[in-house]
Amino acid sequence: MSRRATDSLLQADDNVAPDFAWRVLRLVNIFRTLVAVFLLAMFLVADEPRLIGNANPDLFFAAALGYFVFGALNDFAVAQRWPSLALQSLAQVIFDIAGIMLLVHASGGLESGLGNLLIVSVGAIALIWPRRRAVFFGSLAAIGVLFEQYLNVLQGNASITDSTPAGLLGGILLFVSYAAHPLTRRLQESEALARQRGIDLANLSQLNDYIIQNLRESIVVVDGEDRIRLMNEAAANYLGTDRNRRGTPLNDVSPQLMQCVSAWRGGGVYDNQRPTSILSADGSTYINPYFAPIGRDENGALLVFLEDVSALAEKVQQSKLAALGRLSASIAHEIRNPVGAMSHAGQLLAESPALGEDERKLTSIIENHSRRVSAIIENVLQLSRRDTTSPERLDLAEWTNHFHDEFMATRQLSDDSLVTLATSSQVDVNMDPSHLHQVAWNLCENALRYADPETFHSPVELVVGRRPANNRPFLEVRDRGPGISEEIRDRVFEPFFRADEKDKSGTGLGLFICRELCECNRAALVYEPRGGGGGIFRIIFSDPSRWER
Repeated sequence: MSRRATDSLLQADDNVAPDFAWRVLRLVNIFRTLVAVFLLAMFLVADEPRLIGNANPDLFFAAALGYFVFGALNDFAVAQRWPSLALQSLAQVIFDIAGIMLLVHASGGLESGLGNLLIVSVGAIALIWPRRRAVFFGSLAAIGVLFEQYLNVLQGNASITDSTPAGLLGGILLFVSYAAHPLTRRLQESEALARQRGIDLANLSQLNDYIIQNLRESIVVVDGEDRIRLMNEAAANYLGTDRNRRGTPLNDVSPQLMQCVSAWRGGGVYDNQRPTSILSADGSTYINPYFAPIGRDENGALLVFLEDVSALAEKVQQSKLAALGRLSASIAHEIRNPVGAMSHAGQLLAESPALGEDERKLTSIIENHSRRVSAIIENVLQLSRRDTTSPERLDLAEWTNHFHDEFMATRQLSDDSLVTLATSSQVDVNMDPSHLHQVAWNLCENALRYADPETFHSPVELVVGRRPANNRPFLEVRDRGPGISEEIRDRVFEPFFRADEKDKSGTGLGLFICRELCECNRAALVYEPRGGGGGIFRIIFSDPSRWER
């Protein structure tokens, strides 16, 4: 008979899913192998008296060993789904009936209890075969049980009155082969329902992950031990890490954020209404962390929202810029000419020989304040021209050296007043040279102007390099001055703000204009205190190749 004919004759139930049938056969094969190992162990360990295999030890050992070899070798065939479902199931049930009957006969008959192993094999066949064919194999197994009992009677090992257990076992096998088949549909329905629930849960998890990852808000979830459980892409960018850091201690990713978490957990020291700003990993953005406990336990899981301070500041800044734009137009037409006229009149008055010393002091005041008003007008007008940029590709280290020579020559400073340092050999940036010159000049002048007299011998440093977190180029102006106190640190870039109200020489627009010029060149200007005293103003440039094809 050909294989195709055999498959047609022995074809499993069409209502049984092939995956389900192969899994059943795989489980039965694993059960067969474990039973063989257990029987061999019992046979070899207990010599006198033997619990099993006492009637014919050699036959029992050979049958048990063959049972184990068949199960072990057949496991690979079942895993590869070879040769076919029909042939594989047929081979397993035939081998089980023959093998178990040999084990039963070698152990002295059904009194050993080994015949009950047939229930598992017959039940498995009933799950994957049509009912009529399953009953056929159940009948075959029952005949095998009765034949073994009859053989024992012929050999004088049992009497005809001892056939009741054989009849009961045969009836059980027939009942199992008939009654187990309806369980197939329920098992498959339960399996399909479980599979669908798993798919639904996986889809829901993917949907939640997609929503969280694409939220504009930056989210970090930490557990009670301050280990990261969830982090979306936006938060990972702020913290300079990979979002797949589940289980990593928060302190290893961001010590600053960990300090804020500890302060919040410490009993209300941290105020969500007035959060402590931390600097992002690339040093270009300040972040406000907000905390919300998940559940009632504040020492348990914690949801952390990271808010970009610049996002809110940008809206405020836009309103200020709009107002300043209108103001600059008004100043240009209404104030500039009268101030120029007053300044010119003051100069002419100062040249009069009839003026005394007191009058000359007054004219000097007029002239100084006229120049100051003119400087304010000029600075405000520069804001209206911030969008007219002409960026160029610059070698930052080379440009810094030229700037250093020009600044030193113009200000006539000593050689140790301003020094340049380069932490990277090749640093290219894209920025308008005139804007970069104006920003660097202003920062260096501020560093020299506000230098601490006691540490004035410490030079102002111009440092060129790349940020280790994201390799973005930067230019730093470092000084050893008094620094900027934490109370006013967030306001130094506001227009018309002066740290020292007694200082009337400045307009309060220098740092504001510097940041505006940096932003219109896709750069960022930030401040941070310097270790050991002083401050650092850092220009962080965008990647020069980011906008190139």
